[in-house]
Amino acid sequence: MKILSIQSAVAYGHVGNSAAVFPLQRIGVEALPVYTVNFSNHTGYGAWRGPMIDPAEVREVITGIQDRGVFGSIDAVLSGYQGGEGIGDVIIDAVARVKAENPNAVYACDPVMGNAKSGCFVAPAIPVLLRERVVPVADIITPNQFELGFLTETEPDTLESTLASVDLARAMGPRTVLVTSVEQPDREEGTIEMLAVDDEGAWIVQTPHLPMKANGSGDVTAALFTAHYVETGSAQTALERTASSVYDLLKATLDSGERELQLVEAQEFYAHPRMQFSARQVR
Repeated sequence: MKILSIQSAVAYGHVGNSAAVFPLQRIGVEALPVYTVNFSNHTGYGAWRGPMIDPAEVREVITGIQDRGVFGSIDAVLSGYQGGEGIGDVIIDAVARVKAENPNAVYACDPVMGNAKSGCFVAPAIPVLLRERVVPVADIITPNQFELGFLTETEPDTLESTLASVDLARAMGPRTVLVTSVEQPDREEGTIEMLAVDDEGAWIVQTPHLPMKANGSGDVTAALFTAHYVETGSAQTALERTASSVYDLLKATLDSGERELQLVEAQEFYAHPRMQFSARQVR
């Protein structure tokens, strides 16, 4: 499997492609990383160094990959945080070019906008760009519950309202939706859930909620779910594998006392998920 991953890169720590590429490689995926920024560290530190890469230069890199005759063998295009409108155009164009050479390829978009604790932390133009132009051309989207509400202009909280919001998102274009950080008001204390919905049904998986903030965990989640879903065609299997791997990655990070994801130390959890969580069909 080949995945073209158009995301940020950091030298220290793990977000964007610096979070997604290694887990993909560890499960046997040929990842083709294209960088949209090249920073010293993620912006959560409040200070960083390095350049944002001009969208025209990102497009040039993608064209160079196309020149090698690779597009016909790419199974998925993956994107995450979009720092400006220009990079959105580049990603949309890349998806169109890949699909022209491989109609079976899929586009998986992680519509990064914010979270329930921090609110929306992207430029005001980005949610509009995602809602009106990017999400409609995606096959898979992986919003958290907050982002799902932002995309659909709803306030999902219960399972029923979250499913209704997912249906609105699917009506925009993508057939498969993974909702992360689902927090139902009546959920078992100390737990958190993920919900996956496609044409075959809807499944939810519950894991313990770990008391931590982990930059990059959403990038790992989107990458692993996309790869497992493309490989198996099963939302349930992809959900269970992803939940297992990401939980163990987060637990290893929490136990380490380190701020950054223990991405390398947890590598066996991607290659051989323990499958300790079972997804329940809810529709």
